[in-house]
Amino acid sequence: MKFLHTMLRVGDLQRSIDFYTRHFGMTLRRTTDRPEQQYTLAFLGYGADDGNGEVGSAEIELTFNYGVAGYEIGTAFGHLALGVPDVAAVCDSVRNAGGKVTREPGPVKGGTSFIAFVQDPDGYKIELIQV
Repeated sequence: MKFLHTMLRVGDLQRSIDFYTRHFGMTLRRTTDRPEQQYTLAFLGYGADDGNGEVGSAEIELTFNYGVAGYEIGTAFGHLALGVPDVAAVCDSVRNAGGKVTREPGPVKGGTSFIAFVQDPDGYKIELIQV
């Protein structure tokens, strides 16, 4: 068994692709447009897609449903977590592009991990953990 992806519904597909590729260095691996079903999918991750959907690491599946500009996040979803080499630099990148840092870089309370939280353009929280 293998963890494949997490799906997030987004209101502007290109804006979200730009956010994840620009600030987190993800690669757009593939897209699928389904006009008859009125949605488009974009899969992002680290490393290359072999063309058969086989990937070395889990992906984020961004789903754009035609005509839907936004969603309520809900209270059950928590956050995505990404390991990054420099938490403060990623926060600066997000902030300088007009994005939102919701928890400034610093040690986690009661622990030794160095973390921060940012929000993507649709309001999903992303925990950054320095690795």
